[in-house]
Amino acid sequence: MLPEAFLERMKRQLGDEYESYLDSLNRSRAVALRFNPLKGEIPQLPFVGQPVPWEPMGYYYDPDARPGLHVFHEAGVYYLQEASAMAPVALLDPQPGERVCDLCAAPGGKTTQIAGRMMGRGFLLCNEINPKRAKILSRNIERMAVSNALVTNEHPATLAQRFAGFFDRVLVDAPCSGEGMFRKEPVARQQHCEALVKQCAELGAEILDCAAAVLAPGGQLVYSTCTFAPEEDEGQVAAFLQRHPEFTLADALGNVDYTFGSEGEANRTGGLPLDVSKVRRIWPCQGGEGHFIARLVKAGTPRPLPASGTYTAEEELWLAAAAEQSKKQKGSKGGKPAKAPDARSARRESSRALREAVQGRSARSRDAGAGEATPAQSIAAWQEFARQYFPALADRPAVVHGGSVLLPVPFPQTGLHVLRAGVFVGSVQKGRFLPEHHLFTAFGALCTNREALTLTDPRVTEYLSGREIAADTAADGWCCVTVDGCPMGGGKVSGGRVKNHYPKALRLL
Repeated sequence: MLPEAFLERMKRQLGDEYESYLDSLNRSRAVALRFNPLKGEIPQLPFVGQPVPWEPMGYYYDPDARPGLHVFHEAGVYYLQEASAMAPVALLDPQPGERVCDLCAAPGGKTTQIAGRMMGRGFLLCNEINPKRAKILSRNIERMAVSNALVTNEHPATLAQRFAGFFDRVLVDAPCSGEGMFRKEPVARQQHCEALVKQCAELGAEILDCAAAVLAPGGQLVYSTCTFAPEEDEGQVAAFLQRHPEFTLADALGNVDYTFGSEGEANRTGGLPLDVSKVRRIWPCQGGEGHFIARLVKAGTPRPLPASGTYTAEEELWLAAAAEQSKKQKGSKGGKPAKAPDARSARRESSRALREAVQGRSARSRDAGAGEATPAQSIAAWQEFARQYFPALADRPAVVHGGSVLLPVPFPQTGLHVLRAGVFVGSVQKGRFLPEHHLFTAFGALCTNREALTLTDPRVTEYLSGREIAADTAADGWCCVTVDGCPMGGGKVSGGRVKNHYPKALRLL
């Protein structure tokens, strides 16, 4: 049953279209996935059907299929994402080399969609205020081969202070009352009430004000929700324009050469002026569940982007500052007896292990890396390793953080709560460089030594289960394990076998 107050409001607003809306909720739901361009070409899969009209990498799939159990899902080849949820990023249209911010990023669908369009170039800040959801976001960043992301767990107001006028494009997919998800998620029906609508509208306004602060002159802001509530949609945008005269409402479809969905509705603005023909809505009968989208432009001239493969002078300074900070870290002096563990230290160690697991570093790499090598030694070990296996990465700026070598993204050192800031590539253990999983997921296509599997090869399941596999194509040493050319992880070849280094937490049962 749908909430009574919601039905009464929709009946007033939709008029003659009300019955059609109710009928659409009784139809079967369309399910979709989005392929990841960071993993290469789109593979041919039998359960994938028609394309999503507003996202070139999006496709509907057979509702009876279980693509979440497919090897390609494990390898980050595609992301399961509701079709209408793909529209905001399509209309934001982020470009390689830009600075882009996703203010409400978890679980990572839109963030990884943005990353796919940026193709590893530029700077992507993805923030999630909820710590548990931020951890999920960080895991999806790694699975989907994103290399240029800064994952933060901060209040948007903090980011507004630290990154004022910094980003070229900002996405606010605001927390909302979820009225567009009633068909997909029954819990959304159960928790819906007018108080929730009001609360979400107030929160959305607060986040939008923060987004306005971090956006650079000439920058673009896309605001979206998966609800139909006027206070969160047309009314929200109209009120924002009243508070921020430096912004203008742009045609939501201005960055694309196609159309979809429906225009906004004048009876939803709360009496405030708004050209509703410029905003966009997807109804459940239009190929998705429900979404509202508006695109806003800040007055001013957009900043020029750096040439491909280069950094701005400002970014060079940030990278230099990060490198200088890493030099101050010290290796272990050794020789001191270990302290007997107590309850407090055990809890502290458990908390640290969880935090660093989220950051992409194993406990063994943390312990050995921090204790065995100085930052200079760690960088030298990484460069030697990279020249052999990842020569395209050998000359990239690298720093040491917590004993692990990091290929950082260039950003101001701001003292934020950061879960991930680029790609942790590995650490020194027992005098040797041990690579991390994210190195292979993000840069596996650059690895010079590969164990190439096919989708039908039984070794795929063996590898994902954590077992050793026979080596057919890889030479002795470290290798990237691929499936039909898509990187899944790493291993070390010796004696015709690939010793498995797929993370235990990700292995199939």
